[in-house]
This record gives sequence, structure tokens and C-alpha cells, in this order.
Amino acid sequence: MRKSEAKRLINEAYDAWDAEEWLTAAGLLEQVLAHFPDAPKSPVWWYDAALAHKFLRNWAKAYELGREAAARAPRGEGEPAFWNLGIAATIQRDWATAREAWAGFGIELPDGEGEINARFGPACVRLDTGGEREVVWIDRLCPTRGRVMNVPVTGGRRFGEIVVHDGEPKGHRVVDGHEYPVFDELLLFEASDLPTLSVTVDAGEAADVDALVDLFVAQGYGAEPASSFEMLCACCSEGTVERERKVHAGTQRVSLAAPEQEAHRLLDQWAGQAAQGRGWAGLEPVA
Repeated sequence: MRKSEAKRLINEAYDAWDAEEWLTAAGLLEQVLAHFPDAPKSPVWWYDAALAHKFLRNWAKAYELGREAAARAPRGEGEPAFWNLGIAATIQRDWATAREAWAGFGIELPDGEGEINARFGPACVRLDTGGEREVVWIDRLCPTRGRVMNVPVTGGRRFGEIVVHDGEPKGHRVVDGHEYPVFDELLLFEASDLPTLSVTVDAGEAADVDALVDLFVAQGYGAEPASSFEMLCACCSEGTVERERKVHAGTQRVSLAAPEQEAHRLLDQWAGQAAQGRGWAGLEPVA
């Protein structure tokens, strides 16, 4: 391929890019890279080709091209080529490459090999639910994975599932003066086998609801009072701030994530811990 032909293809690639025709853009860039893999501008072309496949959710290609992009990027300087490779390698479950990518970006991981299960703190993820756009809290296990710590209201989504999220925050949530990022979900990485249940509880005080939540959480399960649930708007832009609602006393619905027999036992235990003011009824699975 002559350089003049390569230049024409690159121009066509970025015209397609501007039109968000990701497959066409990536294909044209790959044609040029097959002949000029190490041209002065090739690091950008490798990166953009990998990024186009990320937009297409073609993780095998994003991984393949991302390795080439990262190989041409400076290490330890926060280069996004390493971050995108970290995402793709995680989805491909290539933990060695994922660890190398995070190190290349400049992130220090705990020592070890294999799957990354560290503590990166809480954050929020906007679940990709086909339009409902529910936002949940996660406990981050690595720079791009987190375990869902709410009981989702969206059908088919569950407490305890592990999701992969993007790297750029698309909003923030503020709780007790602390700001937490809101990321977009890229995919469901690992499903949860805990069913979602719904129950009506009577609580004499707000502290009774807190006690119910704490009881389930202590057993590794989830509990989500309807009064504490809040979604971030689907059209939130970066910088949007939302605040948590507080639980309240009285009769209310609570979503639970636990085996039904275990939920029944814990609800009885909770109701029996107070002389009066606590009760429950109507425990049922959520479709």
C-alpha cells in the first residue's frame, strides 16, 4: 500500500468516525495498520481502532487491538490505551494482561496472580437494562468490576451480581459530604443466584428498618427499603449530584435478596427482637 492510499483511507476512517460508523472506521484503520503498524501516528490509529470495537462491544477485537495500542503507549502516565486494554482483558478473563494493563496505566494492585478481588471502595453504576437505567451501589473489586450492593428493582437484575463498568464517570452521588462516581455498565460479568423477594414490614422507628437491613447484610444478603431507593436520572451529565434518602418508620415495602426460607427466618428473628412495633407480612418472590 502506498502512503497516498493510506492517507486516503485514514481520512475516510475518521469521516466514518465522526458519523459514529464504528465498524467502518475500525476496518479502514486496520487496513492501514496492516501495512504501517509502526508509523509515527500508528499508536493513535491502534487506539482508535480498539476503541471503535469497544463501542461495538466486540471485546475480542478490542482486546486484540488494545494490546497493540498499549504496546506503543508510555507506561505509568495514565494513558487510556492501558485502561481500555484493562477492560477488554478483564472481560476476556485474561488476568495476567489485565494486571499488566492496570500497572501500565499507573494503578498499584495488591500482590498476587489471577482474578483481581481487591477493595477499590464504593461507587455507583448505571445498569444497562434496556431503557430503565437503574443506578445501584457497587463494591469495586478492581478498576473496572464491582459487586452490586443494592437490591435492584429492574427485572432480571440481582443483588450480589458482578458488573463491568466503563472508566469515565457520568455523574456523581453525594452522601454525607462524600462524592462517589457514577459509571455506565458495560456488561454483566457474573450473575447472582440470590432471588429477589418483596415483603411488607411494620416499623415503629426508622432504627427498626436499619436493624432489618443490618441483619440481612450481616448474613451476606441484601435488603432495600422502598423509602431509601433512589435512581439517578437517565440523562444525568457529568457533575450531576444526587443525595441519598433516609429510611422512615411505618408500614412499607422492602426488597430482599436471600433464599425464601432464610428470609422468613431472618424476618421472624427481626420481629422478635423488639417488644412492639415490628411485624411483617406478604413475603413473595419478585418476577
